[in-house]
Amino acid sequence: MSMMDDASFATLKNEVAAWVAGPGEEWSERIEQEGAVPEALVDELRERGYLSLAAPEELGGRGVGFPRFLQLMEHFSRLHASIRMLVHVNNGIWRAVERYATPEQLQEIVIPTIKGEKRIAFTLTEADAGTGADIRTTVRREGDTYVMNGEKHLITFGVSCDWWLLTARLEGTTGHEGTVALLVPNTDLPGAEVIDDSLTMGITGTDHAILHFHDTPVPVSALIGEEGQGLEVALGGFLLPSRISVAMSCVGLAERAQQLAVDFSKERVTFGKPLAKRQAIQFMLARNHAKILAARELVYAAARAFGEGRPDAGAMSSACKMVAVDMLAEVTDNALQVFGGRGYFKREPIERVYRDARAQRFEEGSNEIQSLIVARAVLDGTANYA
Repeated sequence: MSMMDDASFATLKNEVAAWVAGPGEEWSERIEQEGAVPEALVDELRERGYLSLAAPEELGGRGVGFPRFLQLMEHFSRLHASIRMLVHVNNGIWRAVERYATPEQLQEIVIPTIKGEKRIAFTLTEADAGTGADIRTTVRREGDTYVMNGEKHLITFGVSCDWWLLTARLEGTTGHEGTVALLVPNTDLPGAEVIDDSLTMGITGTDHAILHFHDTPVPVSALIGEEGQGLEVALGGFLLPSRISVAMSCVGLAERAQQLAVDFSKERVTFGKPLAKRQAIQFMLARNHAKILAARELVYAAARAFGEGRPDAGAMSSACKMVAVDMLAEVTDNALQVFGGRGYFKREPIERVYRDARAQRFEEGSNEIQSLIVARAVLDGTANYA
């Protein structure tokens, strides 16, 4: 697997940093004003290669290894959450399907997705199910067709995508057994209903869907992997590294909140001196800084565990997301407090940052679910401190 060399990556990282500080911030403001992600922005991200960063060159990507990709995510995450989401999902979803895909699926679906020409939506979450093993969407096989029934919700890009990477279970099975992963085309499938559910607190402009399936026919050729591997595809291929990437997005957004608070504290004068001269504000900013650094190091530790294929990689990914999410909540809350009443108004960027920060609390699983994963590893001895 070919990877980008050091000099090329240094150039790319500088380019991304400059884009984030300039055009990226202009796009962020436009998204908030218009309430939608302009197609021209998606085109620009694709043309710059930002939707193809992490995949290997032989698949049409740019060969940026995972730890280095996280460095770029740290920059992208300082922008509007919808920009971060585009970069995050498109640079991760290929991992779930690439090693399971047939040659036909690779050429028709995976490679165009890596190039940013097509989009796959990760489709696991259900309204009345939690961890994945309890999914209720079912399929039954009738010859060369699966007949699907069920509901999915909170499906990011579920309206605009070209395919849903959908996890279901064979009728009559329980637990992990019998789960299947399907690449289902987002077309006018019989019995399929797509409900646009995009009015969210933050991440303005990113579409989200509720999906209803009633005796919807799906060709067996849509199967990714084998019957019984559905959760293996969803959890190992996508969710594990995605949780690490989301944790780094917490770090990047926290850094943006911190910088906004620092800058404001220097310009805001009360009773004859800047807020930055007041010890209470200094202590708040100092705690923010320390917690950002600590979360950042844990994210990289989890990335190393994933890259090395260590048995504790799953627990590490959950642990780093737990810590980063809690850190982001505290940092953004402190930053908003530095702004006082001014931070509550939409004219201040910290207001958008504060709203966008809430999504990571449930993205790729809540902290309660992460705690269960970590607790199991601690109790069975697979967690370690190396």
